[in-house]
Amino acid sequence: MSEALVATQAPEAPASGASGARQFWRRLRAQRAAMVAAGIVALLVLVALAAPLLTAIEGQDPTTYHPALVDSARGGVPIGSLGGISGEHWLGVEPQTGRDLFARLVYGARVSLGVALAATTVQVVLGVVVGVTAALGNRWVDQLLSRITEIIVAMPLIIMALALLAVVPGSFPRPVLVSLIIGFVAWGTIGKIARAATLSLKSLDYVAAARLSGWTTLRIARRELLPGLAAPVITYAALMVPNNIAIEASLSFLGVGVKPPTPSWGQMLTSADVWYQAAPQYLLLPAGALFVTVLALTVLGDGVRTALDPRAASRLRVGTGRKREAKPGAQTPGAAKPDAYAPGAQHPDGVQGAQS
Repeated sequence: MSEALVATQAPEAPASGASGARQFWRRLRAQRAAMVAAGIVALLVLVALAAPLLTAIEGQDPTTYHPALVDSARGGVPIGSLGGISGEHWLGVEPQTGRDLFARLVYGARVSLGVALAATTVQVVLGVVVGVTAALGNRWVDQLLSRITEIIVAMPLIIMALALLAVVPGSFPRPVLVSLIIGFVAWGTIGKIARAATLSLKSLDYVAAARLSGWTTLRIARRELLPGLAAPVITYAALMVPNNIAIEASLSFLGVGVKPPTPSWGQMLTSADVWYQAAPQYLLLPAGALFVTVLALTVLGDGVRTALDPRAASRLRVGTGRKREAKPGAQTPGAAKPDAYAPGAQHPDGVQGAQS
């Protein structure tokens, strides 16, 4: 009987994964701003992965000091025009130390993007597990996990991260530590999203049919609920990545994030705040890289959200450029209305207009 119930009450099968991916890609390609942002993000990821190769081509590394390239009499200002830019140092050198700026910038991209992606992964895993467990558990489990989630959401992230980073021994790898702390302190919002989506999905007919057919709760969550959670979770995760990049930069700027000599964009900003007049490129390069990365990821995340949920309009209103199609039967603005009493016209009451 359960098999017959599944066959008769289950809704139509959703589109295959390949078909859904094609629809998503078609909707994403229709958004020009999102595609430009995707190209910028892909370029940044490629630069981060190819950092050893790029620095080898330049012939530099991010940690070697070049004291001969800075003017010690002037406090360590780089010698030469534009911060010491030359064929050997493509973007100049760092004040006081003479370290190569190009090498530190591309290696800093690895740290910033790596920390942000790792922290987002931790947030997604924790949030989905807690949210789905709360939605599928009994009333006591739901209440307990919901209160824990609300406490996590209410925690001030920067203050908690500062406190935890201050007590952890310095021997622990700092990028890994920053990723774990951001992930464990900031998963609350995605947990609430996963719980709400699961509560909505578990009331659908195909989930009830799977339950009546004898499937375990774990199998129902894995086979029926997680595919339905993909769209909201991926959407929010895409918007969390730029936020996590900004958090890592803030922690490094405050001196509790990634420690020297490991390069990081936030750490470079910390050292550059007193050099904005003598060596402005030392401040502008990491600040510009952070700005472009966060902006591109934000635009891409918004495009992913709109592609996954075509009913939702883009929040950014960038690159849409499409004209709204007129509804069938709608009156064109400015068009003259037909005269109901013109010769030969049909009156609403069925009386024709007088013939001239």
